Amino acid sequence: MKQPLSPEQALIYAMITIAAVDRNISDNELKRIGSSVKDLPAFAKYNEDDLVEDSQVCGAELSKPDGLEIVLERIREGLPPRLHETAYALSAEIAATDLSVKAEEIRFLELLAERLKLDKLTCAALERGARARHQKA
Repeated sequence: MKQPLSPEQALIYAMITIAAVDRNISDNELKRIGSSVKDLPAFAKYNEDDLVEDSQVCGAELSKPDGLEIVLERIREGLPPRLHETAYALSAEIAATDLSVKAEEIRFLELLAERLKLDKLTCAALERGARARHQKA
C-alpha cells in the first residue's frame, strides 16, 4: 500500500490531473501550477523543489489502468475536509487558465466534486471565480 499523500501533494495531484486530462499540458497551465505552489498559503510548508517529482509520480499513476480512479482516491485520502474546496478551486483555476474549458476537464471537475462531496452551488461559485480571474480586458 502506498503512503498517503500530504495535503500539499494532494492539491498538486488535483492540479496536474486537470491539466493532463486532455492529454496536453500547456505552458500556461504549468506556469499557473508553479505560481500557485509558490504563492498560496496552502503550500507554505511544501518544498517547491519536490514539485517536478510529485508531478511526474502523479503522471505515472494516471497512465496506469484505472489511474484516474486511483488518483482521485489518493487526492481524497490526502486532503483534510477543510481543503476540499481548495482542491476544487485550484483545479477550476487550472482549467480556466487557457480560457477554454474542455469536456475532459469538466468531467474531471465533476468526478472531483463527487469524490470530495462538494455541492453544486459551491462548485459553480468556485468555477465562476476562476473564470472571472482569467478574463482579459
